[in-house]
Amino acid sequence: MAMTMKVYEVSRDGLTRIVREEAEAVPLEQPEAASNRFPACECPECKTPAR
Repeated sequence: MAMTMKVYEVSRDGLTRIVREEAEAVPLEQPEAASNRFPACECPECKTPAR
């Protein structure tokens, strides 16, 4: 079963602005295992091997 998702923001004045139009999102068959760990950093500095 597919879901739809729309991303929008609301200003302090209550005005709504659409950031991304409505799109279909397909859920995962099996959710990933829960973890309290952050994923590995992928910035250029961390990805470069130490010298």
